[in-house]
Amino acid sequence: MEESQHEELEEVDMQENNKLSGFDFWRGALNSARYVVAPMVDASELAWRMLSRRYGAQLCYTPMFHSSVFVRDPNYRKEAMQTCPEDRPLIVQFCANDPDTFLKAAQYVEGICDAVDLNLGCPQTIAKRGHYGAFLEDEWDLLKKMVGLCHQKLRVPITCKIRVFESKEKTVLYAQMLEKAGCQLLTVHGRTKEQKGRFTGLADWDIIKLVRESVSIPVFANGNIQYLPDVERCIEETGVQGVMSAEGNLHNPALFTGDDLPVWRMAEDYLELADKYPCPLSYARGHMFKMFHHSLNVHPDIRDIIAVGKTLECFRLATLKLKERCLADAEKYKENPELFSTDLPLPYWICQPYVRPDPYNEDKTKEKKTMKRPLEEKLKSPEFAGLSKNKVKKLLRNPLKRLGRSSEENYDKCVACPNIRGRKCTYMMCKNCCKEKTFREILDCKGHRIVLHTKNSSKAAFDQKIKEMEERTSENGTQGTVTGNACLDKTQEPTRGTVTGNACLDKTQEPTQGTVTGNACLGMTQEPTQGLCGDQEDRLSPECQTVNSEEKMDSSCDVVCDSRNITLMSRTITVAEDTSFKEGMG
Repeated sequence: MEESQHEELEEVDMQENNKLSGFDFWRGALNSARYVVAPMVDASELAWRMLSRRYGAQLCYTPMFHSSVFVRDPNYRKEAMQTCPEDRPLIVQFCANDPDTFLKAAQYVEGICDAVDLNLGCPQTIAKRGHYGAFLEDEWDLLKKMVGLCHQKLRVPITCKIRVFESKEKTVLYAQMLEKAGCQLLTVHGRTKEQKGRFTGLADWDIIKLVRESVSIPVFANGNIQYLPDVERCIEETGVQGVMSAEGNLHNPALFTGDDLPVWRMAEDYLELADKYPCPLSYARGHMFKMFHHSLNVHPDIRDIIAVGKTLECFRLATLKLKERCLADAEKYKENPELFSTDLPLPYWICQPYVRPDPYNEDKTKEKKTMKRPLEEKLKSPEFAGLSKNKVKKLLRNPLKRLGRSSEENYDKCVACPNIRGRKCTYMMCKNCCKEKTFREILDCKGHRIVLHTKNSSKAAFDQKIKEMEERTSENGTQGTVTGNACLDKTQEPTRGTVTGNACLDKTQEPTQGTVTGNACLGMTQEPTQGLCGDQEDRLSPECQTVNSEEKMDSSCDVVCDSRNITLMSRTITVAEDTSFKEGMG
């Protein structure tokens, strides 16, 4: 009976964890997506994904997240993984080199995405140092474990993005290994990990086609996608299910629509979405530079506005200025297109891709070296003679800025060492030397706020005051001094001198002539106190009232004596302690 129940529970778990795979996953969860926005670090954030979806993208990837940081840092998870209900279908990409860590990171997001992707295509140096991305392509055993574990444990499919090898045969075996491990969709970038930066070159669609024919799961192609016709041509030539775009999408978010839209419209739409879905300002600045790439070559002053902008409003200002100039140039273009003849296929104010120059073409390289940028021309002017490029840039941005090429020479040196001295130092020294001198010789330095001499003098004065008080007390002891807690009995003679501390005088005690300090209690039959109140010899003010021993005292009677309160409450006289000495020392 128990065994049958256990089998039923296992069947229920299998049904709950049942997930789509292969082409069913592509058709069902991904809606047969053909136009795909690539995972781009610091670029494919939520605002950009929503802009791309607005202009034809059918599937988006998040930026690549570092799995180990994603697991251990909740702040990183909160800031990095941002999405909304309209941001679907969505695939979250991680880089990883440990199966358990990759699984934990993926489990954090499996409820808010349609699949989890393993990055095996990043060719950057940081990936080499971190041992992830394309630099895991030869560690097949590790890749089998990572893909296999996520395939078994996750509720969503696992996908992979790879680069090709120089060998077509090895690339095919690589793809088949990942499929066997549990990969449900494969994105193939038709370049090797050495093809990057200036040496990017063209992607090899033939290898992508060979991979597509060798596996039974959906394949996306990546590389050489700049215009919508490139998308259709790639699908036709390779037979892939979809095409992924990265740089082409960054320069033209409307790539998948095929429309030739002006750059300012794309910027305005993006800034609107950036307000709705906030992102780091550096992301927005990067997008502005990409979209305005060709326009900034014509209007370089707009570049400075974007470069130093601290808010999205600065980017809106740059967009507005560029829009005004582009509209004016567009009117001129209608009248005489030859005024804007360039190597670009479209006018500079239209979104279009950036084509890297061929590094192996010596003529273009020489021509590029001879081109003078405005900054290089300004460096030759006498006004900026001897200044570095960075200082010239700062002066151009803020002409009132005081750089001072010889600013260090304006500071005086410490008399004891080569460091710069404190401007207000009494001894013309730096802080460390001044500390050594003042601590050694017990001195003050107003400039460095050192008051050793003052503190020691105050302490010496305080100690001297205490000593004088002790000597005065000892001298007056022979005349009858009561200190501490003292009780005078009924037969005790009147005390002539000083009563300090807590003193209790009995009912039959004669009047105390002298000084009463601290808390003193006089009985009902006590004669009026004649003498002084307090430590100092202050006479009773005329307001003091005499109380006869035979008269009945009112319990609510108050007697005020000088600055001290003598309160007769419930047959008790209380004298507050004299704090004049403490106040003087303070």
